[in-house]
Amino acid sequence: MGLTAPVRVTRRCAGCGACLLTCPEHAIRPHGDPLTVLAARCTGCGECIEVCPVDAITEVEAAP
Repeated sequence: MGLTAPVRVTRRCAGCGACLLTCPEHAIRPHGDPLTVLAARCTGCGECIEVCPVDAITEVEAAP
């Protein structure tokens, strides 16, 4: 079973790149539509959520 990133990019993504520039772990990549979050790199800091102008990045709830 693969890892699940603490955040995900939804289809609302406008492709502005603000999250790409903000992510301190470089966990968001411009591969695919919407952008791809690399689970192995994402620490869940939430900086990408804060800078997204269209609220396209959301937290993923952890499984119990």
